[in-house]
Order: sequence, then structure tokens, then C-alpha cells
Amino acid sequence: MEKIVFDTELVKRYDGPGPRYTSYPTAVQFHEDFAADDYARLARLSNAKSDMRQLSLYVHIPFCHSLCYYCGCHKIVTRTPGVAAQYLEYVFKEAALHAELYDQDRPVLQLHLGGGTPTYLSDAEMRLLMEGLSRYYPLLSSGDREYSLEIDPRTTGPEMLPLLAELGFNRLSMGIQDFDPQVQRAVNRVQEVDHTLGLIRQARDVGFVSVSVDLIYGLPHQDLDQFEKTLDLIVEARPDRIATYNYAHLPRMFKAQRLIREETLPSAQTKLALLRHIVEYLTDKGYEYIGMDHFALPEDELVTARNEGTLQRNFQGYSTYADCDLIALGVSSIGRLDTCYSQNLKLRKDYYASLDAGQLPVFRGVELGPEDVLRRQVIQGLMCQDVVNMNAIGQRFDIDFRSHFAAELEALRPLEADGLVEVSEDAIRVTARGRFLLRPIAMTFDEYLPAERQSGRFSKVI
Repeated sequence: MEKIVFDTELVKRYDGPGPRYTSYPTAVQFHEDFAADDYARLARLSNAKSDMRQLSLYVHIPFCHSLCYYCGCHKIVTRTPGVAAQYLEYVFKEAALHAELYDQDRPVLQLHLGGGTPTYLSDAEMRLLMEGLSRYYPLLSSGDREYSLEIDPRTTGPEMLPLLAELGFNRLSMGIQDFDPQVQRAVNRVQEVDHTLGLIRQARDVGFVSVSVDLIYGLPHQDLDQFEKTLDLIVEARPDRIATYNYAHLPRMFKAQRLIREETLPSAQTKLALLRHIVEYLTDKGYEYIGMDHFALPEDELVTARNEGTLQRNFQGYSTYADCDLIALGVSSIGRLDTCYSQNLKLRKDYYASLDAGQLPVFRGVELGPEDVLRRQVIQGLMCQDVVNMNAIGQRFDIDFRSHFAAELEALRPLEADGLVEVSEDAIRVTARGRFLLRPIAMTFDEYLPAERQSGRFSKVI
């Protein structure tokens, strides 16, 4: 794979608002006219699709013990006894309703627990969760599978990782953000370096095949020298994957961010310098750039999936299997079938009330038309494989690609002139210079974007 080229001037020029393409159509197009009955109809139809037999499960655990000031995720900060046990009872109710819709011979190839903080659950509750899911779905205990969860090092002791491995998890990700004590205090997330890095080593010892860490740039008090110390510690531990997210300060949207002092935030120039340094540092240390904000070691499955054309993007980021229908359980979680996206109710009381009434807690979504499926394929190709084979797409969807996308190919000309893409007779290829600007390239093929682009509903692409 050709090495990424970080062109500062091009990054500045293309750094406008745009979707992250964890779905297409994006969540902006989800609507409340799409209801539980629509989802149920499409779920039943999915059983007949031979190329989508395998299932993926996502379970959202919304609870956190404490508030991280930067966080914009859907979460519930509480230490009230019994809340997690009650929540799991309702997750199982939802799991049972979904299970009625799917053939029982569809194996769960992927499982992911997200949050919130999945390790908010006690050992007994984590065991209960896995036992409960296995009652409704054919979970795999060995072989080719991806069973992952997010852990918070602050609430994960050395006794938990062996239990998680015993329960079938073979991949984990952990939030680190920054090891600098001043930064940690400013965002209310203080965690010890030795304990956190020790968990990475222990995960390998107990059989986890992949460990990923999350970092955030743009937090209070960060600068190049300070953040490089965190990068040094991380790379020495050699996690398989590293995600480096941009902190977007939006205190009007996320109340917790009002607790961050704006005068301590790095300038836009410093953030751009941080980003460039992260890219150059990690690639120099042997990590490959996957796309967006993700890096992985050359032998990691994300790199293999990208090279083999099976990489995909979903609401958890990049994933290794492209042929799974995703069943999402829990408040606010988002599921994906080949023909639709669906999102659950966001408030616990509403979620519980729907399940008490025996109804799936779907409150919005979108059914895909043929044009949506076509454009999703093109956008996924750009975001995940850096290439779109126009002839193959044309044959698959029975179109003349150049005629169908004449306006889009014309819109690509300025990007081609800037060296972001190369358009040949049969393919659109993202260049080394364009690999860090995947979002503006993909935006060219977004049919909904002209109406939404100026709405302020998207973050900047960098």
C-alpha cells in the first residue's frame, strides 16, 4: 500500500462539514415514519438472501460511573444499585423479539459491546449477558469470529480479562485519550499509565487476538511535545490498532463539555499540527493508515480485510466483515440490514415501555431504495478500499457507470486536479495524497448532501 501523504494546504482547503459515512444514507435521513413493522418485514425478508446469512450483534451498555467532560456519546452516569441488572432484563426481551424474525441457522460472526462503559457490568452481569444472548442466537465459541468489547481501564481489574476471554471475547478496545496528568484532570478522566499498559500486555497473555486503543487530539493543554510522550508510550506497548479522534468542542450540544475551559483548548493551527504529527509518527513506526482516523499493524485483520475487499464501515467504525446483517440491542443503538437502517428509542423509560408492550423499540430508520444501495456500494469502495471499479459496479447494478454518474465524475475533476483521485477508463482510485481526504471524495456521490451540506449537522471532515 502506497504511504499516505499529508498535504497541509489541501487538508485546510477541504476541511469543511461532511458525513463520516458510518452509514449511507446517513443518520440525517432517518425518519420516524419508519417503524417497527417496517423493520420486522425487512428482517424476515433478509433470511432469503444467501449472501447475508451471517449475523452481527451490537449491544449498547449506556452506563458510566463518572462523567468524561469531552464525551458526546449516549450515556447514563449513575452509581444506583440494580440499574444494570434491570437493563439487561429488557435487553433480553428485545433479543427475544428480534430472534423471532431471523432463521436460527444464521451464526453470529460478530459481537460487539459498546457504550457508555460495557465494563460497568459486574462479572456476574457480564456472564449473565453472554448466557442470555446465547439463548436466542447461535453464538460461536471458536474459529473465525470477531467478538469484541470496549473496556474502561479505570474500571477493569486484572481479574476481568481472563473472564472476558472465557466468555468468548477475542478482541477489545480501550479508551486512553491522553496520558498527560494535566489533560486527564481537565477532562475528568484520570487513569494510571502502568495499569493501562499492563492491560494491553495481559490481554495478549490471556488470548485476545487484537487490542485497539483510542486517543483524542484537540483536548485541553495538548501540544506537540506533550502528546508525543503519550504516542511513545502507546507505540512501545504495540497495540494492534490505534484510533485517533478529533475532539469537537460543541458545548451547546453536549452539556458536559461546558465543564471544559475553552481558553485551555489548542488553537486550530496546533490541532492541525497535532494531526499531521500523529499521522507521520504512526506510519513511521510501522502502522498502516486504514482510513479516517484508524491505523493498524500490517498483520492486523483490518489491513487484511481492506486488501481483500471485505472491509466495511458501520456505526462502530471500520469492521472486518462486510456480509453480516447487524442486529442492534439497547437504547439508541443502530442496526443495519442490507435494505434498511433502524435506530432504537433513546430514553430508558420509552425503551422499557415499548418492550413491556411487546413491541420492538424502533423509533426511526430508513428503507433503502435501489439508488441508495448503488451509491452505498460506491461510497463504501472509496472509504474502505480506496478504489471503485466502475465496470464491476456497472455489471452488478446493470447500469452504464459513466452515464449514470456523469455529474459526479464531472464534480471529481477539481479533486483529480488536486491529486486526490485518479480516474481511468474503468476505475476511480484514491491517491496517496487523497487517502486522508476520503470524506470529501465520497461526498461527491452523496445524493442527499446538497440539501444537507449547509445545515450545520455534520462535523468538519478533518
